[in-house]
Amino acid sequence: MPDKSYAKVKALIITGLGLNCEKETAAAFEAAGATAEQIHLNDLLHGKRSMKEFHILAFIGGFSFGDHLGSGTVFANRLKFRLHEELEEFVKAGKLIIGICNGFQTLTRLGLAPALDGKYFEQQAALSHNDSGVFRDDWVSLKANPASPCIFTKGIDVFRLPIRHGEGKFVADEAVLARIEKQNLVALRYCAPDGNKPAGFPQNPNGSLNDIAGICDETGRIFGLMPHPEAFLSPFNAPDWQNRKLDGTLPEWGEGKIIFDNAVKFAAENLL
Repeated sequence: MPDKSYAKVKALIITGLGLNCEKETAAAFEAAGATAEQIHLNDLLHGKRSMKEFHILAFIGGFSFGDHLGSGTVFANRLKFRLHEELEEFVKAGKLIIGICNGFQTLTRLGLAPALDGKYFEQQAALSHNDSGVFRDDWVSLKANPASPCIFTKGIDVFRLPIRHGEGKFVADEAVLARIEKQNLVALRYCAPDGNKPAGFPQNPNGSLNDIAGICDETGRIFGLMPHPEAFLSPFNAPDWQNRKLDGTLPEWGEGKIIFDNAVKFAAENLL
């Protein structure tokens, strides 16, 4: 059971306008012991609610604004030009931000990750169309980087998560990519099931440079990833759950829960 103090951790899940993973993401934070609220973007834009109330901010999956002008672009611009100061204060306060799938696309377009040299709101990387040219719905294996400062991936080695995206190829210019690698800002990479380098497609499902599936900023408190940890909370979501139940290895929780456990634990210990 989570520590009772974790319930004081408040997670904000921004909803609306084509986003569609709010219930799963809220359930993930609540499973980790936090209090989660689903708030429509318009309520933030019009000042009915404030990011200041929360310790963790989640940009969720879906198709914000129909992916017009590119995935996450319109959503990022709404935030950048209408909630810039509030979002900047959230970052400066040392709070946590996670962007999942469409949320990762939004993070990169906002410039919240990798934000090299603390240059937030300056785009340095992006997610482009999958090399396959099609939307990919599958399961992938992921290898966490133990040297990464990422708060969300602490204690993870190799695990599985589902993906569902058409624009998931991580790209950046050579100089930015080299800095990301040197500073261990790659938090997750696509890998083979045994943790070794992936053998191309479909183990790397989108052609991401350096097999990158998720990155963080230099503080480790802002994290974006293409796979969906919130979609693997129940062990029965896994494609092999029947075999694992028969051989007695079915766990209590799905492998995505640790991402949210790490975030809530950090927030409880450092932000309350």
